[in-house]
Amino acid sequence: MSRENSLKLKVQTYIVTISVVLLLGKFLAFFLTNSVGVLTDAMESIVNVTAGFISLYSIRLSAKPKDDSHPFGHGKVELISASVEGLMIMTAGLIIIYEGLKRLFIPTEIEKLDVGIIIVAAAGLVNYIMGWYSIRVGKKYQSIALVAGGRHLQSDTYSTIGLVLGLLLLYFTRIGWIDSALALLFGGIIVYTGISILRKTISGLMDQADNQVLETMTQVISSNRKPDWVDVHNLKTIRYGSLLYIDCDLTLPWYYNIVQGHEACDELRDAIATGFDNRVQVSIHSDPCHSEQCPRCAMTDCAYRNAPFTSSLALTLQEVTRPDEEREA
Repeated sequence: MSRENSLKLKVQTYIVTISVVLLLGKFLAFFLTNSVGVLTDAMESIVNVTAGFISLYSIRLSAKPKDDSHPFGHGKVELISASVEGLMIMTAGLIIIYEGLKRLFIPTEIEKLDVGIIIVAAAGLVNYIMGWYSIRVGKKYQSIALVAGGRHLQSDTYSTIGLVLGLLLLYFTRIGWIDSALALLFGGIIVYTGISILRKTISGLMDQADNQVLETMTQVISSNRKPDWVDVHNLKTIRYGSLLYIDCDLTLPWYYNIVQGHEACDELRDAIATGFDNRVQVSIHSDPCHSEQCPRCAMTDCAYRNAPFTSSLALTLQEVTRPDEEREA
């Protein structure tokens, strides 16, 4: 297992362990207070723990090397785990909303609210720190599971802040319906968080183009461009966990032999790999140039040029992603 995969696994193990402790603390606060607002936090902690174990499994599985059955590796499992987490978050939010509505019509006595507030506030602070660290590591190593888990933890913290403020209001006013209102409000926030995670993971499962990655890749190619790279087009990317699989076409002088063409493709591959910390696998197809491209070709020693050089073709995002069908139309 690589160093970065070991680190991701270690981070997720810490998160799961701490989440279990926080879960026990929040349910203790609920049994002490009998507050449906506190139950809101406790219910989401069940999701945190379950989703944490799912993420732990997915990170372990995604770290496995590619094999005959999975030639692109196992990275997609992180998207699946994040999707499950999103569904669980939505379910927890709907249960909380249901409990809030029920308490509006069947109110119950709330006790020891001061103790509950302290436990919920402390758990919220720990969640925020865990979420921040999870997102930081996830972004550094391109782990969707860690980023999704971290954002979930931080959204839990934001809702906890509002919940604590509401519980303080309930503590000082003793107005019973505030407890139900808190459950309805934060249940809605939790449902929205689940939907947001699902939208992102579905985009990844459908291999939706990541314009930010493509834009960065375009800049890397442009800044490392060689004179014989007449054109780069038909650029596509697919993400599998922390790895990017890249496919593109490189237009080279038509008279290049196989060795020269291979060397030029290697230069482009190395430039892309360096720009993405070598977390890429690149497949390049070479195309021969045509006479109408002479004004755009920067080769100074071309014996077959039929028009003077004017300027190189600008490698914009739109240009490098254009497929052959559009270029030939």
